Amino acid sequence: MTLSFFQHQWKAFWRSKNTGKSVAVRVVMAFLTLYLFLNIIFVAFFLDEILDELFPSETVISAFNGILLYYFLMDILTRFQLQELPTLSVRPYLTLPVTRRQIVNYLSVCSLWTPFNIAPLLLTLPFLLKQVLPYHGAAIFLGYLVSIISLTLFNHFFSLWFKRKVNINSWFLLAFVVIVVVLALLDFHWEVISFSDISRYLFSCIYTRPLWSVAPAVLAMVMFLINYSFLKNNLYLDELRSDRSGEKSSTDIALFNRFGIAGELAASELKLIMRNKRPGASLKICGLMMFYGLLIYTNPAYGSGYGWKIFVGMFMTGIFIINYGQFMFGWQSSHFDGIMAQKVKAIDFFRSKFILFYCFSIVAYILTIPYVYFGWEVLLIHSVMFLWNIGVNTLIVLYFATRNYKRIDLTKGSSFNWEGVGASQWILSIPLIFLPYVIFLPFSVFGLQMWGILLLALSSIALLITRNYWLGLLVQEFNKKRYTIAEGFRNE
Repeated sequence: MTLSFFQHQWKAFWRSKNTGKSVAVRVVMAFLTLYLFLNIIFVAFFLDEILDELFPSETVISAFNGILLYYFLMDILTRFQLQELPTLSVRPYLTLPVTRRQIVNYLSVCSLWTPFNIAPLLLTLPFLLKQVLPYHGAAIFLGYLVSIISLTLFNHFFSLWFKRKVNINSWFLLAFVVIVVVLALLDFHWEVISFSDISRYLFSCIYTRPLWSVAPAVLAMVMFLINYSFLKNNLYLDELRSDRSGEKSSTDIALFNRFGIAGELAASELKLIMRNKRPGASLKICGLMMFYGLLIYTNPAYGSGYGWKIFVGMFMTGIFIINYGQFMFGWQSSHFDGIMAQKVKAIDFFRSKFILFYCFSIVAYILTIPYVYFGWEVLLIHSVMFLWNIGVNTLIVLYFATRNYKRIDLTKGSSFNWEGVGASQWILSIPLIFLPYVIFLPFSVFGLQMWGILLLALSSIALLITRNYWLGLLVQEFNKKRYTIAEGFRNE
């Protein structure tokens, strides 16, 4: 049955109307992956020499043991961001004699084909062949090989299981981020623990007793069973959710009701974000970016000037406007014709975007208030850039949205997904990033940084006060382009 699923997916791919575009994207990705693999092989071939230079006081094997755990921890983080979940359209098989076990078997098998599972072997196998097999024997070589393959499979199935858990409950993501930050601080900042020492000890046990490689193999098997059981029990979760009768929508938000039609549209779009993969991933990235300030404010290399603070303040308080807004109105491309056919005024359509932008920016601003720990000027600049985002950047983003004709499939993930990306996104980045500095830098040159900050604040407030005027201009521009936008969404 697994082979039949592969055949169905193969036929569906070649019969799709977007086959030409998909093939082109896959060819480009194949070349990029091949280039990456060649770089990995190059590093792997000289890995012993690199380790010898980086850790001159240790043996090559000891240094190799000390970095393995770091590699697999980074592998988990990378997989979480980039590895796609295997998918299969379940609905056509619900009326056929196909069991859950058969579908789960297919999803488990097809998920194994990913560059993330090949990279660890490419990186470590040349080293093992050069430094372990000739000098330490086949038993130790096989012990290392089994351990590396097992940890790779453990990471693979753990990332699949965890991403599915996050899709159901976003609190898992917050817990994951907190754990990663705490562990990083314990190792690199407070120096309470050392993953290098732990890694060196664990793999030294495998070096001295190769049979210990059974332990990571058991871990991989347990993780496979956990993921298998979870997937089997939740296979039809979306179907079951959609068939509940007699229940009110769980995303009716009283806060939005006071804004009338615009509030209803904003609430509907919030449902769209929460229920679909790609906009949901965009929202998760916004949450992760709340920790971006820790990378800047704790690093003395960025100095104490206002330039970086302006960028960080704009980026953190306006990440939703920047990240989600750049693809406006492509998020609604699949039902854009339906919106235009309803009795929805263009001005209400735009007001709904303002409501979403304002709400998420307020939440982001509140989350960045603790950065006052790094100085009151940080809170001041964050406040000014919050005003800039809701006063200026919202208008810029919505203006460029009237020039975006790229359709987006909401069910696809965001990793290596260039769907919806066009020239408008690249051009949009220019005013978003550089416009605040056009105002600030002339004052900064003459040492009047606070005057530059004040002018940024006054400019933002002025645009907020005159928002209805600018909103009218946006509506006029949209009415000129609405049919071109709709046609672009249909033809993609």
